[in-house]
Amino acid sequence: MHAGWRNAVLICGWALVAAAAGAEAQSSSMRDRLLVEADWLEARLGRSDLVLLHVGPEEEYAAGHIKGARHITLSAISAPEDHEAGTGLSLQLPEPAALARTLGRLGITEGSRVVVYWGPSEWTTPAARVVFTLDWIGLGERTSLLQGGMAAWSAAGGEVSTEAPAARAGGVTARPRDELVVDADWVLAHLESPEYRIVDARAEVNYDGIQPSYLHRKPVRLGHIPGAGNVPVFSLLDENGRVRPDAELRALFEAAGVRPGQTVVGYCHLGQYATLMLFAARILGHPVKLYDGSFQDWGSQERLPVARPEGDR
Repeated sequence: MHAGWRNAVLICGWALVAAAAGAEAQSSSMRDRLLVEADWLEARLGRSDLVLLHVGPEEEYAAGHIKGARHITLSAISAPEDHEAGTGLSLQLPEPAALARTLGRLGITEGSRVVVYWGPSEWTTPAARVVFTLDWIGLGERTSLLQGGMAAWSAAGGEVSTEAPAARAGGVTARPRDELVVDADWVLAHLESPEYRIVDARAEVNYDGIQPSYLHRKPVRLGHIPGAGNVPVFSLLDENGRVRPDAELRALFEAAGVRPGQTVVGYCHLGQYATLMLFAARILGHPVKLYDGSFQDWGSQERLPVARPEGDR
């Protein structure tokens, strides 16, 4: 081989290796930014810019929480619901200014470093919904999830308190990232767009139409959005409630037909499970969008197609 060609091949090979290493480093840095460990938190506990948000029942928060944590509920950061009329949607993102006021009352400022965790009887998805909501309002670069939740904190010997921190007024400017959220018409228009991959985060029995979704609207139809892949939310965590390693997450998304570089568009029952699935997609470097209405919205509109294994319905 001519020396010039040999050098070109070597340079090309080195470039590919460097690119692969860079991609892995980017993925790792995303994981490090989005997920923090108990020892990381322990080293920063007490810092003036740190705001801890405890997700779970109020009585459990009162019985014991990470020292300095503030209690937060999904209802406090969601639009008001009215299911009596049969038309309300659950867990919809609120009016931005109202959300900013709520976050300010929790002591969050533009310079806060926010860590969200779930309590001993709660599960990961409500905390993931809080993280997504903070990302949507413009605080995503300064917000992380505690890997393993309060169980991991307690297992590491972290300090637990029953004392609620003194109220500290904050202040947040609402900068909603509207590009993160889509509606049914957007999803319908992008069912076959190659740059997007729609992914259902519900269990297989819901995706396959064996069991109905959890809805507050009628009619209730069985199945999934046509062409959507399936990454069941329960598959994303290990037996200790920790988000699985990158390689395992990547295998799950690849099995659902997600290709490198695609934007993952997530939905579930009500818009909660999907936020954990999208959180995992962000760890892998994928841009994400949430169909906030999810199947409670899609499944109740007879104008919209629904797929089941035995064919479209």
